[in-house]
Amino acid sequence: MSTALIHHPDAAQHITPQGHPERVARIEAVAQVLAAAEFDGLQRHEAPLADESEVLRCHPPEYLERVRKAIPAAGGYQLDADTHVSPGSWRAVMRGVGGTCRAVDLVLGGDARNAFVAMRPPGHHAETSTPMGFCLFGNAAIGAKRALDHHGLKRVAVVDFDVHHGNGTQDLLWDESRALFVSSHQMPLFPGSGAPGERGAHDNILNLPLQPGSGGDEFRAAWESHAFPRLRAFAPELIIVSAGFDGHRADPLANLALVEEDFAWITGALCDIAAEVCEGRVVSVLEGGYDLDALSASVRAHVLMLMDKSQ
Repeated sequence: MSTALIHHPDAAQHITPQGHPERVARIEAVAQVLAAAEFDGLQRHEAPLADESEVLRCHPPEYLERVRKAIPAAGGYQLDADTHVSPGSWRAVMRGVGGTCRAVDLVLGGDARNAFVAMRPPGHHAETSTPMGFCLFGNAAIGAKRALDHHGLKRVAVVDFDVHHGNGTQDLLWDESRALFVSSHQMPLFPGSGAPGERGAHDNILNLPLQPGSGGDEFRAAWESHAFPRLRAFAPELIIVSAGFDGHRADPLANLALVEEDFAWITGALCDIAAEVCEGRVVSVLEGGYDLDALSASVRAHVLMLMDKSQ
């Protein structure tokens, strides 16, 4: 089997104000690196527009309507201090949801061993009824709910190595006993959540805060000591990855000291656990990463490892 890449040019139609870190250039950098000849073996798919019912797996109808009505006919609109929308944002975000669902379908259907969804805006800060942190809908959590409710899985794990805590994913899966959510993140840092005591309604959440300045050694120790044993014990039938690359030492929004080799390591380790417990089934969804060179290098390392582990 192979690795699927899910993308659509509409990701570049979500326009943020000049100087905003979550900018079109991010997805252009990702698309450029993945166009190289070393990625010719990827199974490429266009991200479809999601049916609204997919969003409603996690978010209430009134919230979906609030986001839809906020989309301006021209110019931009500010949902909060950090989160903006433009005329192209609806199609971009609905293709992000649709691309995640397509990746879940491909992997669970046996058409790909694993998949990477290269879309924006990111999703892991979007809470049940609150957009925040550049995010509108919770792509990773929606993908988990599709796997559980549409495909009938009994256990799905969502793991998040973005430098910021995935408060939205935690909120969306807090009461979901069939899902395990694991997040490593810098603390203190936006959004201020992610303490070890936040464990979910069913002891289904594991938070691994890292001190500012932590590098690969601390990152790897946290995952090896706490996350990996928990994942093996949970034995998910699918692992969904919120793949944020803003823990890189060059990233301007945080203070961890990871490098691309650390992202390759965590990718390979998660794929190895997936090979043990769920036939290698992994779906990765792009989250943060705001230094363009670091983002490109990290995505390259991440996707090459997915491809290596798909053989």
